[in-house]
Amino acid sequence: MSEDTTSEDTTHRAGRRVSAPRAMRRAAEQLQELLGRAPESVSAVKPTENGWQADVEVMELERVPGTTSVMASYQVTLDEEGELLAYERIRRYTRGQIDPRQ
Repeated sequence: MSEDTTSEDTTHRAGRRVSAPRAMRRAAEQLQELLGRAPESVSAVKPTENGWQADVEVMELERVPGTTSVMASYQVTLDEEGELLAYERIRRYTRGQIDPRQ
């Protein structure tokens, strides 16, 4: 049994919240499994009362030049153990676009 699997089993049995880095990895992995596209990055992660919420950036349509590729932000909700509960696309934009909200 690998060290990673052992720590997952321990976390599951103990019922405690996974760490923020682990939640980020789990959000990206599980979203990729559902969408069939590799996430570009996790742009935010924060604890919630019942687990974690993360924003994951995904390229939805690759274009040339790359700055015109269509990107999407997905909000992912995870339980305390890092299992995906829900996801929602919250924004679409071109890669070269600057966010006017910031």
